Amino acid sequence: MAPSSTKKVLIPIAHGTEPLEAVAMITVLRRSGAYVTVASVENQVAVDACHGIKMVADTLLSDITDSIFDLIMLPGGLPGGQTLKNCKPLEKMVKKQDTDGRLNAAICCSPALALGSWGLLEGKKATCYPVFMENLAGNCATASESRVEIDGKIVTSRGPGTTIEFSLTLIEKLCGKQTAVDVSSILLPRPNPGEDFTFTELNQTSWTFEDTPQILVPIAEGSDEIETIAVVDILRRAKANVVIASVSNSLAVVGSHKANLVANVLLDEVLEKSFDLIMLPGGLNGASRLSRCEKLVNMLKKQAEANRPYGGICASPAYVFEPHGLLKGKKATTHPVVSNRLSDQSHVDHRVVVDGNLITSRAPGTAMECALAIVEKLYGREKALQLAKATLV
Repeated sequence: MAPSSTKKVLIPIAHGTEPLEAVAMITVLRRSGAYVTVASVENQVAVDACHGIKMVADTLLSDITDSIFDLIMLPGGLPGGQTLKNCKPLEKMVKKQDTDGRLNAAICCSPALALGSWGLLEGKKATCYPVFMENLAGNCATASESRVEIDGKIVTSRGPGTTIEFSLTLIEKLCGKQTAVDVSSILLPRPNPGEDFTFTELNQTSWTFEDTPQILVPIAEGSDEIETIAVVDILRRAKANVVIASVSNSLAVVGSHKANLVANVLLDEVLEKSFDLIMLPGGLNGASRLSRCEKLVNMLKKQAEANRPYGGICASPAYVFEPHGLLKGKKATTHPVVSNRLSDQSHVDHRVVVDGNLITSRAPGTAMECALAIVEKLYGREKALQLAKATLV
């Protein structure tokens, strides 16, 4: 149970929930010190989110319908948003939340499908994912194209690429501006959201593949959830074959902020397979565990020797690549907290750095840009910009 002074947040999920939105909401709010409950509106805690990503809730919504929350946040995704809309116990909770003057928030399709259809946006200004703007316009006073819209006790936002901004806005509403600033300084969100993404490239080389890119994303206890899901989500949208592999003896992995990640395979099952890219998420504890995994380190060394692409976000360049000689002769970036571990710190202020067959990035707030840079290297700039537009980066 959370202490009585702790802000309590409910995030419901369903089959077809957009995982990047849900995971970012969960982990960013937890960074503020809020007690976040992830509740499945299905009959089981495990849900099949979009893009083949599995999520595991903390509880069933049916078990907590009498609980009081300071904030209820609805993620989007289809058919997840429609399922949330059709969940009568959730509708009742959200309406009571509104009547009692507590915060409600929704992103992507959920402002239009759920809040709007429940009558909570009458007389309000709200935003949502672009293709649902017409639905929204019929249910609110003003349909806005703002990335985040605040109207009284209702906060709405647009899609995966706006989720961190959305979550930081809600932290400020719940916990005050300084807490939001403190969390933002760790996440490193985009300073220019909505503008075309860019990355630094040195020693340009082509990244090639046959038929479909084969990508390995290893995870461990303590891996950063946003960095993991951003890479998997974006690259699966690009139609790459992305395999999440657990370096532990279980497919179920608890991330750095206690969100439940589910791997597709154990690393041992793919040791002999060839990948076009091996991409490591960060998280201090997760990166430390990846670094101690001898089998993974050997895979990475073989990948580098074969001049096949590999990369890491946040702590992984510093904790995995640097000590194992995988940054030798390379420029790289990493999270500011651990940048002093790099022997060459000339590019540590860059958000995404590609040096030949190596890609590195800084933090949860740079993870989508990193994933889009991978798409550009594999498929070209046009495809990457299409996905950036679709995800509202």
